[in-house]
Amino acid sequence: MKNLVVIPARGGSKGIPRKNVKDIGGKPLIAWSIEHAISAKCVDRVVVSTDCPEIAEIAKAYGAEVPFMRPADLANDRAPTEPSLIHALDFLREKDRYHPDNVVLLQATSPVRACDAIDNAFQEFSNRNADSLVSVCEMWNFLWKDLDSPKALYDFQNRPRRQDIEKKDVKFKENGSIYISKSNGLVREKNRLFGKVAMYVMSEEESFEIDTELDWVIVETILKSFSSGV
Repeated sequence: MKNLVVIPARGGSKGIPRKNVKDIGGKPLIAWSIEHAISAKCVDRVVVSTDCPEIAEIAKAYGAEVPFMRPADLANDRAPTEPSLIHALDFLREKDRYHPDNVVLLQATSPVRACDAIDNAFQEFSNRNADSLVSVCEMWNFLWKDLDSPKALYDFQNRPRRQDIEKKDVKFKENGSIYISKSNGLVREKNRLFGKVAMYVMSEEESFEIDTELDWVIVETILKSFSSGV
């Protein structure tokens, strides 16, 4: 079975300029996801999809393939991720006659993963006989909505304790770290999630995404603690 990792990385980051090449925990942000992908036993190719020559050079230095530069219309602020995944599949099919069974999407903005996370996620995907998989973490927040007419999304008159929540009632949030899709379904549905969806549960530490400067500080602290074995 052929499993392709695609790591999308645009050059035009606005929240944190040059985010993907900025050093965090001793290496460029994108390098963490590349190294996770290369070390995964289930993966046979690792491709970075980027529009930025600097990102491309760093990606290649850390062992990823950059067989193409992503077209500008797939690299603007409004472009969704799925067309870039399909573009990578189309390119590799036409250039290399390479037809992966599955596509593993790693987002560079989620650089904290246990060393075996990708292999374990793929094992869950296989065990569940799933069409697609999303990584998640448990969520224990007491959520509300509607400032003008506040409404609790839980029973605040019977506030639950974490230890009393039954397994079937535990909530999960998508953490953006790992997605797995059967290639044919991804192309057909134009969505990373479809058909029978499995979940792979990751720790809270692995579930931080970098969108702001505060996220950066938190994630850098976690990466340092992971590296030191704390």
